[in-house]
Amino acid sequence: MAKDELQEKLGNRIKELRSLRGWSQSDLARACEKDMQEAFEKTEKVNLTVYTFLEISKALDLSLSELLEV
Repeated sequence: MAKDELQEKLGNRIKELRSLRGWSQSDLARACEKDMQEAFEKTEKVNLTVYTFLEISKALDLSLSELLEV
């Protein structure tokens, strides 16, 4: 899988899981104690760290492996 394809899939996965909870992007950012400008779903524009993915998974009450299922 190419880098850009993986980044797009991860961004879509985060959006899907966030939407299932009825959360806005701001809600997720607040749950992660992050600035909204981090743009978690724009993974093709922002290089998220593994720790940020861990924070997102915790905020969504998922394991890291569940979040990364693409």
